Amino acid sequence: MTSVDVQVAGTVMTITLNGPDRMNSLDPDTLDGLNAALDEAERDTALTSLVITGTGRAFCVGMDIDFLGECFADPPKVFLPFIRRFHEFLDRLEASPLPSIAAVNGLARAGGFELLLACDFVIAADEAKVGDTHSDFGIVPGAGASQRAPRKLGDQRARALLLAGRWLTGPEMADWGLALASVPAADLPAEVSRLTAALADRSRTVTGIIKRLVNAAPDLTLAEGLRLERELFTRFHEEAADADEGYRAYVEKRRPIWNRR
Repeated sequence: MTSVDVQVAGTVMTITLNGPDRMNSLDPDTLDGLNAALDEAERDTALTSLVITGTGRAFCVGMDIDFLGECFADPPKVFLPFIRRFHEFLDRLEASPLPSIAAVNGLARAGGFELLLACDFVIAADEAKVGDTHSDFGIVPGAGASQRAPRKLGDQRARALLLAGRWLTGPEMADWGLALASVPAADLPAEVSRLTAALADRSRTVTGIIKRLVNAAPDLTLAEGLRLERELFTRFHEEAADADEGYRAYVEKRRPIWNRR
C-alpha cells in the first residue's frame, strides 16, 4: 500500500506518496490520506503552497494493481465509487486557494498523470517519464485526463498522449508546456524550493481569486471572463484589506502582513 506522508516546513506543505514497492500506486486508503492532507492544508492559514511528490523511482503510476482487480470484479460497487472520490479530490486540489506543485521525480502514468494535470505547476526531473496509458489497456480515462490534457496541451498533443500512447521525458514535458521546468533529478528539490519561495509572502486571498479566474478562463468567453474578473475585483475590495496592506507595506518599505483567513 502507498501511505501519504505530510511534512510542513515554513509555509510549504509537502505531501509525499510513499509506496516505492508499489510505484506509489493509489487505493482507497491512499485517497483517504490525500484528502486528509488537503483538509490539514486548508485549515493551516500560514501555508502558501503545496508540493506533491513520490518516493523511489515513481511519482505515481495510478491505481494499485491488486485493488484494480477488485474494481474489475465489481465496477458498480468498487470501481465507480473510487473514481468518483478521486475526481472529487482532484477537483478540490484544483479549486484550493493554495497553489499546488507536482514535483515529478519519476514515472507518472494513468491516475498519476491525472494527478499532475490537476496541479497548478509541474516541475519534472529530466529522468521522469510521463504518459496516459489508459488506452494501452483498453480503458477510458476516468479521472479527468480527457478534459484537462486538451486544455493544458492543446488538441493534437493531448490526442498523442491519450490515443497514441505517447510518452514524454522531463525535457519534453517542459517543451510541450506540461511542465514549467525540467531539471536533473538531483536538482529537483532546489528547483521546487525556488518556486515555493516565489509563492511565499503573498496574500492567500489574492492567490485564491487569481486561481479561480485562471481555472475558469477556458470555459468562458472573453466577455464572460472579464465580467467575472470585474465582479471578483469589486468583491475583493469590498471585503478584504489586502490591497491597502500591500500599498502601505510598499510605501513604508516593509514586508506586508496578510490576513490569511
